[in-house]
Amino acid sequence: MKGSLLFLCLFSMSCWLNLLPTAGTRIFHFGPCRVSMSMTEIRSGFTAIKSNIQARDPIRTLSILSYPDSLHKVKSSDRCCITHHLFNFYVDKVFKHCKTEDSYVNRKISSIANSFLSVKRNLGQCHEQNKCMCGQESTDKFKQILANYEGLNVTSAAIKSLGELDILLDWLEKSR
Repeated sequence: MKGSLLFLCLFSMSCWLNLLPTAGTRIFHFGPCRVSMSMTEIRSGFTAIKSNIQARDPIRTLSILSYPDSLHKVKSSDRCCITHHLFNFYVDKVFKHCKTEDSYVNRKISSIANSFLSVKRNLGQCHEQNKCMCGQESTDKFKQILANYEGLNVTSAAIKSLGELDILLDWLEKSR
C-alpha cells in the first residue's frame, strides 16, 4: 500500500514537471500569436559556431538583415507577419544551404534549424487562422531582405544569413 502511494506520488510529480516549460523557454507575442521558443538553446548553439560561420563569410560590406530599417521600426501589427516570413526564410532557404565539413558545426546548425522549424509551424498555424495579417510595411521589409539574399550566390547568402542570426535574435528579444 505504501509502495503504491509512493509510486502514485512520484508519478504525479513527474507528470507535473513535464508540463512546466523547460529552462530558457519563453513565450513571445507577435501580435495576437503566442509562440514558445527556447532562446537560450538557440543562442547557445549559435554562440558555439558564430565565429566559425562568420569566418566563412567572404563579403563583409553587405548585410542581409541590417539593411537600413529592415527590422527596425516594425509596427506591432506587422511583427507576426515579418516573423512568420523570417522563420520560413531561415528554414526554407538558409539552413538548407549551410553545410560545412565540420560535423560539430553541422550538428549545431541542425539543432538551431529544428528549433526554428518548431516556431515556423506555430507561426504557420497563426497565419492560417488569419491571426497574422501582413501589412504593406512588413511585406516591403521582407522583400528587401529577400533581395539582399538573392543578390548573392546561394551558399554565400546562406552563410551570411546564418552569421547574422544574432541580429534576428536580438530583434526578437527586443520586440517581445
